[in-house]
Amino acid sequence: MTDKNIRPLFIVFEGLDGSGKTTQLHRLANKLTEVGHKVYITAEPTDFPSGKLLRSALRGDFPSTPAQLAALFLNDRIVHNTDADGIGKYLSEGYTVLCDRYYYSSMAYQGADTDFDWVADINLNCPEIRRPDGCILFDISAEVCMQRIDSRNGQKEIYETVAKQTVLREKFARIKGYIAKNSGEPMITVNADGTLDEVAERVWDAYLAIAENAD
Repeated sequence: MTDKNIRPLFIVFEGLDGSGKTTQLHRLANKLTEVGHKVYITAEPTDFPSGKLLRSALRGDFPSTPAQLAALFLNDRIVHNTDADGIGKYLSEGYTVLCDRYYYSSMAYQGADTDFDWVADINLNCPEIRRPDGCILFDISAEVCMQRIDSRNGQKEIYETVAKQTVLREKFARIKGYIAKNSGEPMITVNADGTLDEVAERVWDAYLAIAENAD
């Protein structure tokens, strides 16, 4: 199978804040476009009203419990899948959809602070939330991620501390096993430490592995 023969896929990019996943998502999108694929880039939280409310909560604009945040993410994810301009539309039109964060983040972030099984259940068993063809998980130390976040000089979200990012890294590693047992789509870990080109090559290999599994 060559890259030109790969059908449109729904692939999620996951990892710690500052892991480089967003940069590499755009690099993969550019490469796929160059070889003739139609690509749609999206992210969670979304730009729908549900996502804007969620971003406000993540900035700490109003108090929210972990369960409330999980519910806000769930609502935004349902909209993301079902809206007339959502994921379903682009997949049906033959686009490969690359998404920056999805339900894996809910399991890692909110699942670390409230009942993990409940967070996983409401996402994996929601009939209006589709399962991706695969997930590319960026792995790098929490300290490096925070150095990158600090260099942005922007407003930090509630999860952006070394302590929280360390816990989240461990949580993502456990989620990979959980998904293998309970959902089935591949989660491929990519070493996110290295030059942009080195990491991009690892991402391309992960993309091809997901495509082969989905074929």
